Amino acid sequence: MASFNCPKCGAAVEFEVKDKFVRCRYCSSDIYIDRTGAGFYYILPFAMDENTAIGTFRRWAGGSTKAKDLDKFAQITGTKRQYFPVYLFKRDVNGVDQVFVEPAASTTLPGLHSLKVPGGDMRIFDQTFSVGSAEMVKPDIEMLPYLNQMPGTAKEQALVYFPIYLMEYSFGGKSWSAVISATSGEVFTAEYPTRSSTIYQTVAVGGFLAFLAEGLIATQSLAIGLALMGLTVVGLFAGSYMVAKRM
Repeated sequence: MASFNCPKCGAAVEFEVKDKFVRCRYCSSDIYIDRTGAGFYYILPFAMDENTAIGTFRRWAGGSTKAKDLDKFAQITGTKRQYFPVYLFKRDVNGVDQVFVEPAASTTLPGLHSLKVPGGDMRIFDQTFSVGSAEMVKPDIEMLPYLNQMPGTAKEQALVYFPIYLMEYSFGGKSWSAVISATSGEVFTAEYPTRSSTIYQTVAVGGFLAFLAEGLIATQSLAIGLALMGLTVVGLFAGSYMVAKRM
């Protein structure tokens, strides 16, 4: 048996080498253990409900780079509440405190290296915290490989369960997914339906060729060349407006 002092009450806590979590028998704090020592086992509460998460997704889907009417016609096929485990590293790098977040579980979900952990909202995860219907994703990545590549000197390290919504949706006959941070409302996705740029390029190239031809005409007849250029300008504005409306 090995032992350490509880980070909360200071009592001696014994554990087996294979243990990843242990509960202090004096203050009932759940403590995360890895090969480098022991630290608090934190959790962040959900700051938004499912309807708010869906509204956040719709606003994101209405962005200028997204496919036309994605916010209106994307069909949400599934929404899952999850607590995803991340390692939180607080480091002193050349006299400046920096925070690094790395996934503690294997995943192909996007954005989980970019999560922002609001320190003031973190709670020690003990028996008084209810996770409700959220799925708890179990850690399966050791902390040690991350520690070996961290800059500076360690100030604190912890396992933090981070709340996310995993949103599945369909659009254009394909299935897509997005991750929504349930604390900041940020949306992360590896790919999403985008607006096609082909029609914009066609309008631009057509306008360029028209102006080139009209420039040649203007060398022979300035009045005719300028008149044609005026018509081209009107046509380009009209074409651009129609493309913006339809694409």
